[in-house]
Amino acid sequence: MKIKTATIMAGAAIGMPIYAAQAAELNLICSADVVICEKLVTEFEAGHSDINVNMVRLSSGEAYAKIRAEGRNPQTDLWWGGTGDPHLQAASDGLTAEYQSEMLSEMQDWAVAQAETSGYRTVGVYSGALGWGYNTEILEAKGIEGPTCWADLLDPALKGEIQIADPNSSGTAYTTLATLVQLMGEDEAFEYLKGLNANVAQYTKSGSAPVKAAARGETGLGIVFMHDAVSQSVEGFPIEVVAPCEGTGYEVGSMSIVEGAQNPDEAKVFYDWVLSADAQNLMPEAGSYQIPSNKSATVSDKVPDISQIKLIDYDFAEYGSADRRKELLAKWDAEIGGRASE
Repeated sequence: MKIKTATIMAGAAIGMPIYAAQAAELNLICSADVVICEKLVTEFEAGHSDINVNMVRLSSGEAYAKIRAEGRNPQTDLWWGGTGDPHLQAASDGLTAEYQSEMLSEMQDWAVAQAETSGYRTVGVYSGALGWGYNTEILEAKGIEGPTCWADLLDPALKGEIQIADPNSSGTAYTTLATLVQLMGEDEAFEYLKGLNANVAQYTKSGSAPVKAAARGETGLGIVFMHDAVSQSVEGFPIEVVAPCEGTGYEVGSMSIVEGAQNPDEAKVFYDWVLSADAQNLMPEAGSYQIPSNKSATVSDKVPDISQIKLIDYDFAEYGSADRRKELLAKWDAEIGGRASE
């Protein structure tokens, strides 16, 4: 009996590490709204019970900084969501891995173009236009006409009523910066931003935070991607969604596998799954109203009609390059960031 018991115990001891080895992990950074991130993780784990996802939510700039800091010893396997510019910078820096998913044939042209631009180190997962959302009740109470153009945001009546994120941490705010430079020219754009600064109450860390603050009545207007403003309107808040009359930029939300990832196979499983139409059809359930990258995915009727928006020809290759991005952020820090408290 003693021998038999010892044998059983030994078998159990041997079996435990074998079982543990079969429990796969995926370390994920998600740069979209936390509700969307949690929805994707829950649904993925429901269909892939052999993979445990460890998810952290970071803004695009924060995610890039983390991946760069971990360059010699990556702790992250996959980075999903957030604007494409920092993903392209990570690709340029060699921080992300080349991967040509079998799902590419199902992707929209702009999603494939993002992959091609990066040497297949990133791919487009959704898209959305830049604009703002304003609280109709706040502006009406103060006798302020709802702004429809970039120029309107310089109205002195809006002093202290605007929030926008810091472009160092937020992909949304960097897209705003790059959009204005392409729309107006660099010198004119920075003069505009200096004028806008007089009306900005706060530079937030998160790109979607400004319109959430407007929805709560804490500020009058948030400069954000239009789908983030739509999310607040759909929830019943008095938010009017605006596409600037002069024209505006847009994002290609992207996804990248980290070079040297500890769990590359699991990262590829998630990568392929989240590019599927079924996965992308989950997004509206989490209050996400971007344009999906899979051609067969259903586009919610709440998604802003891109055909009615005057879009600039946003140069992702230039403004996603490491040198141009660093240059613009340094100039913003010197000319705008240092004046933010004035």
